[in-house]
Amino acid sequence: MGTLVMVGQVILALSILIILHELGHFLAARAFGIKVEKFYLFFDAWGVKLFKFKYKDCEYGIGWLPLGGYVKIAGMVDESMDTEQLKEEPKPWEFRSKPAWQRLIVMLGGIIVNVIVGILVFWMLVFKYGDSDFDNTKLWGVKPGIIGEKIGLKEGDKILSVNGNPANLFMKDLMTSEVLMGDAVLEVERQGQTVDITLPSTMLNDVADHKKNEFVTPIFKMLPVDTVAEDTRAEKMGLKKGDSIIAINGVMVERLDEFQNEVAKNKGKEIKLDIIRGTDSLQLVAAADTSSKLGFSNLPVVMREYSFSESLPLGVSKAFSVITDNIKGFGKIFKGEVRADKALSGPVGIAKMFGDEVDWTRFWNLVGVLSMALAFMNLLPIPALDGGHVVFLLVEMIQGKPLSDKFLETAQMIGFFILIALMLFTFGNDIIKW
Repeated sequence: MGTLVMVGQVILALSILIILHELGHFLAARAFGIKVEKFYLFFDAWGVKLFKFKYKDCEYGIGWLPLGGYVKIAGMVDESMDTEQLKEEPKPWEFRSKPAWQRLIVMLGGIIVNVIVGILVFWMLVFKYGDSDFDNTKLWGVKPGIIGEKIGLKEGDKILSVNGNPANLFMKDLMTSEVLMGDAVLEVERQGQTVDITLPSTMLNDVADHKKNEFVTPIFKMLPVDTVAEDTRAEKMGLKKGDSIIAINGVMVERLDEFQNEVAKNKGKEIKLDIIRGTDSLQLVAAADTSSKLGFSNLPVVMREYSFSESLPLGVSKAFSVITDNIKGFGKIFKGEVRADKALSGPVGIAKMFGDEVDWTRFWNLVGVLSMALAFMNLLPIPALDGGHVVFLLVEMIQGKPLSDKFLETAQMIGFFILIALMLFTFGNDIIKW
């Protein structure tokens, strides 16, 4: 069932993004009076269609090959490689009859829509949920995972700054692409002394192998109680907001994980807490219970909500950070700092990101990420992608005449084989990782 949920989520997300991307091309073409002959989700390779209908001279449908989608624009060399109409004289409603600037807008239409969708998704997520993070300055320290130990971090280290900038928030300042890609120097406080740790430029390979939670995780102090849940052992024993817990069953505790371990050890037994309330020292008693939780929170959570207008610039920043991260990632691949098989993922890798349970916040966040990633990938100057068409149109505008149909057909074929090779690589890579 979990696998079906993953597959269902990734198909839904990609279907939404493919339809909107192709809608961008469709609307731009229609705006300039260019005839659109087909609008398909997935490819109807060899003419095999799962569903189709015709409306106003355009065929809409769903193909059987789930590797993308397309709109077939009259008078254009595209994925269909249908060049018969190019042998005839150009018609006024054809792509090739329009000025280069109009054709350029048509080719950029899908990318523009993907960027708008990405911004809109992140804007709405920030507006609805705001920002929440852990106050890094109130942590006991960090616990390094496999990656953290490899670069020299030790349990209890306090990360004070990243590249000279104060590390005030755990996720926002420590778990960034700048850090996880190895482009940072950490200032660390260790047993009263300060040391600098330079992250390796190849660190992204380890992140791909072990995931980012194997870098560091927070170690929480036993801070004063922030909230006490109703009808819990904590409420019944008299624990109140502001109480500071210093010991459990006579064992001194400074860290939340130490406290949790002691509660687990005493599962089914009476629990005694030594606390400080104001200037008073008290002892509270919780009756024996099989639960391993008491029902209070004392995490250093920093929460901020944003108005509708305040959310927009944050949404824009989050959206375009996806593109800058992709640029940095590809840069590391070309420089040989990161292996392509570590950095690139296909549909299987994407499905695993969605998880085997439906979480709509995570779903829409990934839709935003994928929308911006799709915009970036389509802008790459590879024939058969929008970016390839854009390059050819820019060349035409510079030299004052179009490239030959024969050249465009050959480039389209080369681009098609490049894309097939990339798809096979990512599919195979996903299966090997799986």
